[in-house]
Amino acid sequence: MKKTLLVLIVLIVIVALAFPISNLLFKPAPMTKLSQRNDPSALYEKAAGVLESKCALCHAEGEQLPFYANFPIAKGLIEADIRKGLAWFDLQEIASAPEGAPVPEPLLAKLEYALDHNTMPPGRFAALHWDAKLSGAEKEDLLAWVRDVRKSHYTTPGVAGEFEQEPVQPLPLEHGQNPEIVALGDKMFHDVRLSHDNSLSCASCHGLDKGGTDQKQFSTGINGQVGDINSPTVFNSAFQFILFWDGRAPTLEAQADGPVNNAIEMGSNWNEAIPKLQAATDVVEAFKKSFPDGLTSENVMKAIATFERSLNTPSRFDKYLSGDKSALTEEEQRGYQLFKEHACATCHSGKILGGQSFERMGINADYFVDRGDVIKRDYGRFNHTSNEKDRFKFKVPTLRNIEKTGPYFHDGTVTDLLEAVKTMGKYQSPTPLTDSEAELIVKFLLSLTGEYAGKS
Repeated sequence: MKKTLLVLIVLIVIVALAFPISNLLFKPAPMTKLSQRNDPSALYEKAAGVLESKCALCHAEGEQLPFYANFPIAKGLIEADIRKGLAWFDLQEIASAPEGAPVPEPLLAKLEYALDHNTMPPGRFAALHWDAKLSGAEKEDLLAWVRDVRKSHYTTPGVAGEFEQEPVQPLPLEHGQNPEIVALGDKMFHDVRLSHDNSLSCASCHGLDKGGTDQKQFSTGINGQVGDINSPTVFNSAFQFILFWDGRAPTLEAQADGPVNNAIEMGSNWNEAIPKLQAATDVVEAFKKSFPDGLTSENVMKAIATFERSLNTPSRFDKYLSGDKSALTEEEQRGYQLFKEHACATCHSGKILGGQSFERMGINADYFVDRGDVIKRDYGRFNHTSNEKDRFKFKVPTLRNIEKTGPYFHDGTVTDLLEAVKTMGKYQSPTPLTDSEAELIVKFLLSLTGEYAGKS
């Protein structure tokens, strides 16, 4: 009996060791080739090698999986790990970054967070992949690359030295737009003649006295028609990498084209709107002065976009990042630290704390199952790309002026900022968020309420 038990134990140990040993002996070469990206820096070459060899299996599609990946129990676990890995950090976003363009800020922030908090590789993965753990030298290679890219491309001039490597940065002091075109764009932004029945302007859904929104769950268009997605703020638009929740507009000019032609919103078109504007001598003269070809639909869109690029709202938080420690209270500073500790700054990164990536709504739990009544707008980026991995992904909203831009989320279902923070803690944060921590994060978020034209 004892001999049988001993044999059984030995067999179990042999089988258990077979998996990690096979991963060591028969480890396939990574399919993802980050090193082929056109980036001549030695720092990138080192970082790419580490990412390929240590991260690609769960953070890239098309990798060759271990032989046991099709075993009944293992299959489900491995597929779930890869789905979560890709939702959090997709190496393809590095490989496919446009030539000459830096890697997006959120990817840098996510990588830095994982390295600083030792979250990768997870214990279950490391138990089966004995060579997966990053060495001290490999960590430093990755961090050196992150710091170099951030300082070269994203650090705001004038930021205090101690904050040069923060995942979020202050707004620049100047917007750099042509003041003449800004003034013309301001006029067009508030002109109701862009709508079919002369009842709505851009400002109707993006009130500058309402945080750049209309502070409603859904906006009301012509004839009382109501949309089905929350209206994002127009403030600090210059720093959005793409426009609309689903990213269907690549530029502010393209975004300005959308509402005019939308049957539910302004319900018009440029063939209808331009003649109305041409009937106004002051408008015609203003466009002649600002554009060589005068009043055209393209120039109206350019003027509106230029105005929107001027809508920066510096806040107390910018003063803090510029070196004025008295700009934030101790509680607000603690809230900022918690904001980073709970990985909020990995997605809400950059100068406007967001607007730089698409992220899946519901990493830790299924937001849409819990909420119920899933409709087309909830598919997010998928509605524009038809790529299944984009389903439920949305452009990350800016957190600047968040105090004034509720209701929150694409569906506008949350009206209270504290509840919104707790919701994000439940569905997105990799670490549990206590009530007291959520309250401190809210205090920090209130410091992001900025000023425009001397008014907050």
